[in-house]
Amino acid sequence: MPAEIVLIPCLSDNYAVLIRHGASETTVLVDAPEAGPILRTLQLKGWDLTHVLITHKHPDHIDGLPALKAKYHPRVYGPAAEADAIPGLDFGMGEGDVAEIGGFRFEAIETPGHTKGHIVFHEPNEGWLFAGDTLFVMGCGRLFEDTPKAMWRSLSKLAALPASTRVWCGHEYTLSNAKFCASILPEDQAIAERLAKIETDRAAGKPTVPTTIGAEKATNVFLRAGEAKVAAALGMDAGDSAAVFAELRERKNRG
Repeated sequence: MPAEIVLIPCLSDNYAVLIRHGASETTVLVDAPEAGPILRTLQLKGWDLTHVLITHKHPDHIDGLPALKAKYHPRVYGPAAEADAIPGLDFGMGEGDVAEIGGFRFEAIETPGHTKGHIVFHEPNEGWLFAGDTLFVMGCGRLFEDTPKAMWRSLSKLAALPASTRVWCGHEYTLSNAKFCASILPEDQAIAERLAKIETDRAAGKPTVPTTIGAEKATNVFLRAGEAKVAAALGMDAGDSAAVFAELRERKNRG
C-alpha cells in the first residue's frame, strides 16, 4: 500500500506534514507549528497520530506538540542537541541515527546553520527529505545560530542526495526566494521559467512544496554558490564557495 502524504498549512506560512503508512496504521507528523490544523486533519482522515519528527527547536515548529502529545501520546523524535528546548521529546537523534517507524526508515542528517542543532530526516527507500528550515524551495534558512560555512556544508550534504529526492520544507517562502534567485541570475532561463510557474501557482493559492533536489540544484542560487557564474554575478572570485554563499545569504537578508 503506497504512503499517503498530506501537507498542512499552519500559522501564516508554515507547513506540517503527515505521512500515513496504511498497512501498519502508522501516522507520522513532521514538525508541529500549531495544533489546530493538524488535529482537524487527523480527525478528518480518521487517523491516530503515532509518531512525531521534529527538525529543530523554534516555536513555530514545536508549539503544537503539547496538545498533540496530550491527545494521542505519540513518540517524539528530534535533535538530541536541542532536547532541553523541545517539550515531550522521547528520542534524541544525531547524524546517522535512524528511526524505524512502521514501514519507513527515517535517517537523521545534522544540518547546523539555521540553528546549531537542526536535523533533517531522509527516507532513502522512498526518496523523501523533510528539510525543516535548512533548505527551502529556491532558498535556505536564515543563520540564527551558526556560520555561513556551517550552513554551506549542510546544504552541500543535501545537494549530494539523489536528484529525484522529493523535498518537503517548513515554510512557503518560495515566491520571495524565486524573485531573489532571478535577481542574481536574470539571464538564467531555468530560473525565469520556474519563477513564472511559481507566480501562477501562488496566485491560484497552490503550494509550491514539495520540490526535488534536482530542481533545487538547477534553480536555487544558494545551492549553486560553487558555480563561477554565481560568483561572477556577485563580483566575487569563485575560489571560496562558502564566502559566495555568505554574500548571497546577506543580500537575501537585506532584501
